[in-house]
Amino acid sequence: MRTVVQRVSKASVTVDGSVVSSIGHGLLVLLGIEDADNQQDIDWLSQKIANLRIFNDDNGVMNRSVLDINGDIIVVSQFTLHALTKKGNRPSYIKASKPEVAIPLYEQLVQNMEHLLGKKVGTGIFGADMKVELLNDGPVTITIDTKNKE
Repeated sequence: MRTVVQRVSKASVTVDGSVVSSIGHGLLVLLGIEDADNQQDIDWLSQKIANLRIFNDDNGVMNRSVLDINGDIIVVSQFTLHALTKKGNRPSYIKASKPEVAIPLYEQLVQNMEHLLGKKVGTGIFGADMKVELLNDGPVTITIDTKNKE
């Protein structure tokens, strides 16, 4: 699993002109899934995201997690995070999972995040043409890859 985690002041997802999710202060998580991903990736990644200390404490130091600030999360599926760009100028998405593999993994990660946060997590609509709006706070943007845990 590959993610882009963005600390936001607000974020929303719109499909066909209707807002399907919106949050205030918290995290926007763009999630790419590949066939090699499994429950271990989901468990590790959901813990990592929930506990990532990227929110300021009283001294202005990034020392708090989304859990600590009681923030919100939106998780948006984004197959383009697995784009291969080595050859030519047109990215290949062959590493990105097909919906029959990706949807159950995506839904499980969302459920894990809801369990950890103790509240609903916003989502997009898998496979839809989504418009994602955000106000990046900081800006703070972190990439995480479960196959390359650096």
